[in-house]
Amino acid sequence: MSYAATAALQEAVYAKLTSDAAVDTLTGGAIYDALPPGPVPTIYVSLGPERVRDASDVVGDGAVHDFPVIVISDGAGFHTAKTIAAAISDALSDADLTLSRGTLTGLNFLRARARRVGNGREIEIWFRAYIDSSDA
Repeated sequence: MSYAATAALQEAVYAKLTSDAAVDTLTGGAIYDALPPGPVPTIYVSLGPERVRDASDVVGDGAVHDFPVIVISDGAGFHTAKTIAAAISDALSDADLTLSRGTLTGLNFLRARARRVGNGREIEIWFRAYIDSSDA
């Protein structure tokens, strides 16, 4: 197993989301790994934590990365957040991302969860990435 490609995967996911016209338009470019200082937008996207497990075999090293992309809104309803979540799912599901380290062999939607958090809304969209890290 190798955890070597994790930063490369995050960079590629971030680049895909920030360059996707639908996601960019719906979020106004508010896509973050870490929130900037000062007031936060009323709706934004955050890259979440990840879980990684070994997927090595006799051919080479590999890992399976499960990670969420989270839509956070202080709005009373779910509609806008769900619209953004759908655009994120469209952008990332089966995306052919080029990693700076390792090779992405698959990227799939895994699950989602929409919930109320305080007075706002939060939608976690989980994805599973398969990475061949033999060359990482």
